[in-house]
Amino acid sequence: MRLLALSLFSLSLFASVSASAGTPNEDTFSGDYLASRTASRLMDLSATEQFTSAALKQDPGNGILLERLFVVKVMQGDIASAEPLAAQVVKTNSQQRTARLVLGLKNFKAKRYADARENFNEAAYTPFGTLTSVLLNAWSYAGENQLNAALRELDKLDTQDAFAGSKAFHAALICDLLNSGMRAESFYKKAIALSPNALRVTLAYGNFLERQARKDDASAVYKKYLEGGQGNAFVQKALDNLASGTKPGLFVPSVSAGAGEVLYSISASLTGDQTSDAALIYSQLALSVAADKPFVLTTLGGILGDMKLYERSNAAFDLVPKDSLLRSNAETEMALNLHRLEKSDDAITKLKAVVAADPKDDAAWITLAGIYRATDKHELAAEAYSQAITLLPEDAPNLWRIYYNRGIDYDRLKQYDKAEVDFRKALKLSNDDASVLNYLGYSMIDRGVNLDEAIAMVKKAVSLKPNDGYITDSLGWAYYVLRDYDQAVTYCERAVDLIPSDAIIADHLGDVYWKVGRKLEAKFQWQHALDNHPDDVEIPRIQAKLKDGLPDADPAKPAVNATPDTKPTNG
Repeated sequence: MRLLALSLFSLSLFASVSASAGTPNEDTFSGDYLASRTASRLMDLSATEQFTSAALKQDPGNGILLERLFVVKVMQGDIASAEPLAAQVVKTNSQQRTARLVLGLKNFKAKRYADARENFNEAAYTPFGTLTSVLLNAWSYAGENQLNAALRELDKLDTQDAFAGSKAFHAALICDLLNSGMRAESFYKKAIALSPNALRVTLAYGNFLERQARKDDASAVYKKYLEGGQGNAFVQKALDNLASGTKPGLFVPSVSAGAGEVLYSISASLTGDQTSDAALIYSQLALSVAADKPFVLTTLGGILGDMKLYERSNAAFDLVPKDSLLRSNAETEMALNLHRLEKSDDAITKLKAVVAADPKDDAAWITLAGIYRATDKHELAAEAYSQAITLLPEDAPNLWRIYYNRGIDYDRLKQYDKAEVDFRKALKLSNDDASVLNYLGYSMIDRGVNLDEAIAMVKKAVSLKPNDGYITDSLGWAYYVLRDYDQAVTYCERAVDLIPSDAIIADHLGDVYWKVGRKLEAKFQWQHALDNHPDDVEIPRIQAKLKDGLPDADPAKPAVNATPDTKPTNG
């Protein structure tokens, strides 16, 4: 309890300080320290910097605060301010990886390559650190025009099979930059064999072949990538340029750009909540050197969005140049962030502008449809999904989701014939996805049609996802609708066990209990449903049941947990 009280105190302190005039109380070290720590946990980067700086003024030798301030500077992309802090951090923590990278990159940009390697080597005490350090060291040797030394450095990656692709790719780029064409081609071939679906490898190898006046070979590389079902504007643009005779420059034109490629590729490979901080740091470091900025900014925007820092995410996306092939994607992602910020009208306006500028942008149409659906504009959503369907080939990945989502919209519009056609198309394309089986099966049960097929569909959905509480609840509720209350109890109880905090699942179990005469347990579940914050429209109905129970006749059936995915997506 004491820890909980302290945690609540920290949160309330942070909220009260944040809501004040905006300047920390420099006379209260403990307040600034606690606010700094809380802001850091909440990923409020601006507040973390503000309160950490204030606390550090009162305790300049505090290593924890110094490191926190340094890291938050890097995470915000303020590398110039982070550099002097990095020099202080390594005095107390000589192997602080980010500090060593910042200092190494400072040396690298100043062409003090030996000093850069000293710093990079201090960060190489884990496999992940070794990968970063070895790749950056190799590019530092390239800066000294020492090709053999660079390749020997890359040989240090041979201890990990997982690093083979990175080694081959960067060896190819370095050989290419230093005019060793035969060795470059050998490494490019190995890189693309190891990573045939890697966009950057495909673009770099095709670029190399074009500059070697091997147009047919370059064309084959690009077409093979596209034939793999991975439509990409950059690969298509490369093919178009090849046909028009446009001559490309070096894919990675400098050692600084090579360092940027290292940091960008590592950032892009880091996924998941556990690595989001590192991904953000690597993206910001990549931007501090001559990286391919549209790609890095797009990755940075995505990372910030995943961290729920939506306004910062949009600031990053907005820096993608207007003439970049990635600008349309950036606009789409900004719209999605606006929706997450509860600015759905602004999001819709932005997306309508995107599809007006490029009516063939299927990703924008899909995102627009998703936002329409999430805001209960089902007719407009169905129209937008229809536009996307006309643009996509029959074998497009996840095409079934678009039919499924449009089917949900038709279902909400009570256009059941159209909905069923879409659901069955989605089943065929997805090879019987559990969510589609569940939705279509329950929809038919709810309307009293094709009952044998429908119950079989919902049962199959449960067998495919036995630990999905929503699907299990749907089967239980289907039995309730069919008045098989004993079976309904079995599955509704299981659903509550799987998701005890869902209001509607608890409400369903209450109804089932009432029907089998377990009236005290029914009222307990209805109260549990109210305690779990149901939608406002559900509250009066549940309260009425708590007061009077269910009527003898079967009540009007509440909406089933058919688990429609109402979150807008790009695919």
